Amino acid sequence: MSSRGNLDDDHYPAYTMGRAAEMIGATPGFLRSLDEAKLFVPQRSAGGHRRYTRYQLRLAARVRALLDEGTALEAACRIVILEDQLAEAQRINAEYHSKPDRNGSQR
Repeated sequence: MSSRGNLDDDHYPAYTMGRAAEMIGATPGFLRSLDEAKLFVPQRSAGGHRRYTRYQLRLAARVRALLDEGTALEAACRIVILEDQLAEAQRINAEYHSKPDRNGSQR
């Protein structure tokens, strides 16, 4: 895969902690707190530095927005996780219902 292809991948760890924090308007300490809260586990570079994906940064930005509204960190992380699980279940359900059944009709 080309390096440009990696940058288009939502799960490629392209961003350093400093750049990631800058992109979401947060501090590196905020990103570390998300790691400690187990919202996600950033990959590590060969030197041991945290590297973040675009997907992880979207999660972090959503948590940040909830914190700005007064939600506690643990609750904000749980809300974001549950929202993602619901969206995935809805996607799978829609995919299932769009496939024809054995009789050839839509489910």
